[in-house]
Amino acid sequence: MHKISDTLKSLGLRDLNSGTWSGVRGWSEQQSGPLIDSINPSTGERLAQIRGATPEDYEHVMTAAVEAAKLWRQVPAPKRGEAIRLMAEELRLHKDALGSLVSLENGKIKAEGDGEVQEMIDIADFAVGQARMLYGLTMHSERPQHRMYEQWHPLGVIGVISAFNFPIAVWSWNAFLGAIAGNAIVWKPSPKTSLCSIAVQHICNKVLERHSLPAIFQMFIDSGTHLATKFVDDRRVALVSFTGSTHVGRHVAVRVAERLGKSLLELGGNNAIIVDETANFELAVPAILFGAIGTAGQRCTSTRRVLVHRSRAAELERRLLAAFHQIRIGDPLDPNTLMGPLIDANAVSRFRTALAAVRNQGGEILCGGTVLDRPGNFVEPAIVRASADMPIVSTETFAPILYLVSYDTLDEAVEIQNSVPYGLSSAVFTDRLQVAERFLSAEGSDCGIANVNLGTSGAEIGGAFGGEKDTGGGREAGSDSWKAYMRRQTNTINWSSQLPLAQGIEFSV
Repeated sequence: MHKISDTLKSLGLRDLNSGTWSGVRGWSEQQSGPLIDSINPSTGERLAQIRGATPEDYEHVMTAAVEAAKLWRQVPAPKRGEAIRLMAEELRLHKDALGSLVSLENGKIKAEGDGEVQEMIDIADFAVGQARMLYGLTMHSERPQHRMYEQWHPLGVIGVISAFNFPIAVWSWNAFLGAIAGNAIVWKPSPKTSLCSIAVQHICNKVLERHSLPAIFQMFIDSGTHLATKFVDDRRVALVSFTGSTHVGRHVAVRVAERLGKSLLELGGNNAIIVDETANFELAVPAILFGAIGTAGQRCTSTRRVLVHRSRAAELERRLLAAFHQIRIGDPLDPNTLMGPLIDANAVSRFRTALAAVRNQGGEILCGGTVLDRPGNFVEPAIVRASADMPIVSTETFAPILYLVSYDTLDEAVEIQNSVPYGLSSAVFTDRLQVAERFLSAEGSDCGIANVNLGTSGAEIGGAFGGEKDTGGGREAGSDSWKAYMRRQTNTINWSSQLPLAQGIEFSV
């Protein structure tokens, strides 16, 4: 408890009363909200308690966000970018402490916790540049002495619902781009990582307060689903960006569509790496290893399947077994640790269930697959020799289980890869140009991300992130993703003394 108290205090957070921390940044004096336990998945011990939001808190947050959006949209976009730049500087100052908090509450190893903060810094830097590039188009009118152009306006209030596995980075992808686009952002984080969200909110809001800027970043922490459902249904929320399971994402999409709102969905993944007969194993093996065990296999971009050419299958299996036997499992803050715990007991139960299905469906567990007898939610990552027609192989298993499937032809490998419901991330390891280009062509990978000679996990913010099919079709970061947070308006200006109609229509009275 001493370590977590020191970490929170170094992040500028205040203990409200005996280990209870506010989830609503002090805008509300409500003390009737339910208490939410923040649990360290490495020990099972309670780090702190968070005061969850009440319906009154929620209404207060939404009203404040609507008012802030009205003020913020009047601030010139480059000035909005300057505010985000200042937030990036604050994040740099707090990177070590914030990365440690991610490790404590989420279970990621320290390098990944720090990496998540670096993602926030990177997207902030990216957003600063984008603030000066919110371009519209000018086009020629078919009518004389008319001018046409397109411009972009803020949507208003953006809702962000994030998951535990990326407790802070996913918010920043949406929040920083949404902010330079002129919107206010309301965040509903995962209650499993409440402390991380409170810390980030505090850091960024300090910048807004220091420079007398509108309170565009608002947050509520829901202990159940009642307020979250109200949030999804709220017509004041122009866009709901949801990161989570496909099952829940379908419900979010339907509810938002019923009120004709906009949604941005980042859902599940069942990502494959194809390893062909020319692949360089010095590249492939470490990429597969990180993809399979990074964040203990709890990434939407985690490597679930390896499709290996039959002529190389035995060698790859041998190398992966040797690599997996060297994985150091333990305290995520220990610099020697390579894999931390699963997030909670339910995740451990799903790990067991998946491996039971493997056995029932004829798969062979080559290594790992046990739950470690120690405090916390630690498991041994498993390698499974499998066939593509096993139902469990087509299921997103949010745990460190890697399926090895052999293939004979590239066409067969691509077909197997694309046969799952998801379409997020994919990769091929090859030294043949023809294979790489075939994989990247329209007849190749059907995923939103397709890589050559690197793994499925670890996207950069310079490229759009997201996928197809049951992954939801959303895109965050990169390219022109700012357009998702704005509405397009077409303007036609008649500077003549006549009133000609389009399409040559004659209308006279």
